[in-house]
Formats: sequence, C-alpha cells, structure tokens
Amino acid sequence: MSKHGRILVAMSGGVDSSVAAVMLHEQGYEVIGLTMKTWDYASAGGSSKETGCCSLDSINDARALAVAYGFPHYILDIRDEFGDFVIDNFVDEYMAGRTPNPCVLCNTHIKWEALLKRADKLDCEFIATGHYANIRQQENNNRYVISKGRDENKDQSYVLWGVSQKNLARTRFPLGNFTKAEIRQMALDMGQFDLATKSESYEICFVPDNDYRAFLRHKVGDMDTRVGQGSFVLTDGTVVGQHQGYPFYTIGQRKGLGIALGKPMFVTRIEPATNTVVLGTEEELQKREAWVRNLNLIKYENINLPLQAVTKIRYKDAGTESTIVQMGDNMKVDFTHAVAGIAPGQSAVFYEGSDLLGGGFLM
Repeated sequence: MSKHGRILVAMSGGVDSSVAAVMLHEQGYEVIGLTMKTWDYASAGGSSKETGCCSLDSINDARALAVAYGFPHYILDIRDEFGDFVIDNFVDEYMAGRTPNPCVLCNTHIKWEALLKRADKLDCEFIATGHYANIRQQENNNRYVISKGRDENKDQSYVLWGVSQKNLARTRFPLGNFTKAEIRQMALDMGQFDLATKSESYEICFVPDNDYRAFLRHKVGDMDTRVGQGSFVLTDGTVVGQHQGYPFYTIGQRKGLGIALGKPMFVTRIEPATNTVVLGTEEELQKREAWVRNLNLIKYENINLPLQAVTKIRYKDAGTESTIVQMGDNMKVDFTHAVAGIAPGQSAVFYEGSDLLGGGFLM
C-alpha cells in the first residue's frame, strides 16, 4: 500500500511532467502515468516533422520514464473531444473577429475532465500536472485557491483560471515551489540528460509551424470565398488600404499589416460583418476599462463589491492595478491607467497578491 494513495499524472514527455511524476513516486504516491493524444499533425495541415507533446517521440519518452521507475503508463486518445471543442472554437473565434485562448479551453474542458474520468476508472484519488503553480484550501471558506508558482518567469496560473472547484479539490501541482533551473537539474541528477536538455515549445500545439493563418485556411476551405480581401480604415472611416481578410488580424497587431502610413499604426478594432480592420495610433489602442464574460471565480464565491486586483490581459502581461466588480454575469474592470491591446476572446485573469481570484474572456 502506498504512503499517500494513488495519483494519476499527466505526462507529456517533457521535463516538467516527467520530473513531477518521479517526484511524486519518490514521495510515496502510487503513480500512474497518462499521456493524452490530443491531435494529429497531418490533419492540422502540417508539412514538417511532428513535434511537441503529442508526437510519437514524446509519448515514447513518457513511457520509457515510467518503465524506468516501475510505474504504469497509459495513452488516452482524446482527439475527437479535443478537435470538436478546442480546434472548432479556435476557428470560430477567429471567424467572429476575436482572438482565442485554446490552452485555457483545453485545460478547463478537455484535459482536467479527461484526467479525472480516467482517474476514477483507475481508482486514483488525485491527479497531477507539471504546471508551475500552487494550490491550497482556505480555512475561512474551504475554497481551493491557485496561487502563482515560485518561478515568476514560468508561472502558469494564468492558463488555469477556468478549472472548477470540484476539479481543483483533486489536483496536485508538485512543481509549484521550484524553478525551471531546479527542475532541469533534478532531471540531470536522475540521469536523464536528454530530458533535462529538451527544448520547450511555446507554440499552440495543433498549429503547425506556428502559422495560424495557414491553419485557418486549411480548416476553412472556402476562406477566400467567405471572407476575401477587405478594407483597412482609420478610426474616422478613411480607407487607407486593403487587407487579406479580417480573421488574419488581431487587436494590437502592428507588424505584418503590409501597409505604410508614415507612423506606427495598430489594429484597434475588427468588424467581421463588413470585413473591416480599423487601424489607429498607440494612444487610440489604449483603454481604461474592460468587460469580462464566462467568469470562473476561484478564491471567493463572488465579487459583488469593488475589489482591488491586478488584472492580466495576456499570458506574458505584467498585470495592471485595477478595480473589479461583478455586474450580472460579467466582470467590470477599471484600470488605474490605460492599457493597450485589449483583445476580445483573450483571457483576463485577476490576482490578489499571488492568489488567483479567477478569470474570464474579454468582451
């Protein structure tokens, strides 16, 4: 009988999840490894070598580590669920003129649900991932709270705002109090040189070569017929050029516009109904207010009174001091100073110190 019970560990084949599995194994958990097959590179329109967390090499790396440490390893095929929800949403959001956040959707609706469903079948009390974040249960309201990982540069709490309380109750984050450098050193100490020096991918896992425009064209076969070229206009309505189709642009974009106006110009608004992309100055890009939908609150059950928080509007955003308050089903965010590039569809995530208050999607 194991010391801490049975735990199902999501293993991508990378250094983080691999070290997390070994760490739990050495702590006395009965570890079962699980690698999820979420997508097919060929079906996504890829032409180069398959890489990333779903490649055959990564699956084999995860299995080899499990064999070396003597714990079981399984492969779970969730390509249908992933494609139907995450990829379809990704395409739909761009076609609606928004900028999607596929990693959040994958965590919230696919990976956690798939892990827990399989955990129940394998009689595992807990699940674990290699995310750099921490989790605790509060005494005052018994809610499970995510907080930032110790490694500020690797903190992944931003992409975890959508995980439900019932799922957090069974979740463990073994790497939360370690830095990436420490994890790589642990892999070296385990004799796993290839694992310790494995490069990381920062691309969307199902978008080959990080070319989302080619991916959209592949998934929307009649893109040119449905969308086609449209007009770049200034905020006063003046037409200043032609673009390749509104789905290929995002709020805040400056590079790759293919137009020169004598000064830096940014995408400030996208109008799908007229296939129009509005350009403006950096000043016109900035906003003092934002609205957020599809809320999931973590630290508190509700935020019906104004609360001081730091709001991040993208993963690598440093965050901005703000006042947040629930207004019906949405959250109103008032920033202390203007922020640039509020892109509908991206996640807005709220923090109180290191604690994750919750998040939602920008409107």
